[in-house]
Amino acid sequence: MIEVTKFEKLGRFQNDWLNARHHFSFGSYYDPRRSGVGPLLVWNDDAIAPGTGFDLHGHRDMEIITYVRSGAITHKDHLGNEGRTEAGDVQVMTAGKGIMHAEFNREDEETTLFQIWIQPEVANLTPRWDQRQFPKSDRSGSLVPLASGRAQHPDALKIHQDAAILGGTLTKGQSLSYDLGPDRQAYLVAATGSVIVNGTTVQTRDGVTITGEDRVTLEALDESEILLADLPA
Repeated sequence: MIEVTKFEKLGRFQNDWLNARHHFSFGSYYDPRRSGVGPLLVWNDDAIAPGTGFDLHGHRDMEIITYVRSGAITHKDHLGNEGRTEAGDVQVMTAGKGIMHAEFNREDEETTLFQIWIQPEVANLTPRWDQRQFPKSDRSGSLVPLASGRAQHPDALKIHQDAAILGGTLTKGQSLSYDLGPDRQAYLVAATGSVIVNGTTVQTRDGVTITGEDRVTLEALDESEILLADLPA
């Protein structure tokens, strides 16, 4: 089954520096029908104004994956980690038993990103932070594991769950297939472009829940950048 939630139907939060859309219930946005897909609990679509960001705050018992779509985000935490993640690259934070961090857009332009929260398999893990470059040229016509806790993805940033975030790019008319296999489900977002997902047309930044499908087939209607979460059912 392919269930599409249109971008304009997503939850919304906006102030003078943050324009956010929530794929699932988050903060002041609550929809009992939109509480996540398996261990995927949060998928936020954020636009952060230049010179602003999230002051020091805490998290625990969550795998937090940040995919930067444009601009860059600068991370700093109480463990001494600090780094700048640019467009197309990924950072992962295991909040574990507790971490304090801040994230700021230190750029002269707006930064846009997806922030994805996945519940780990176990609680009270040792907190950690990591980042990696993932050149878009390496993702042309295929889905590349970006963050994963699955044994078949040793080169991805590690998360503590039997799940994976994969990214790919497609040119207009290009297609690909991805085998989910039994007892799996997926959530898909086209960061740019529009695609046909198992026969259903999906526009930019719509959310797509995929259940009961052994294979996901994508065809790009124009140049597209895809993120897919492969999740346990």
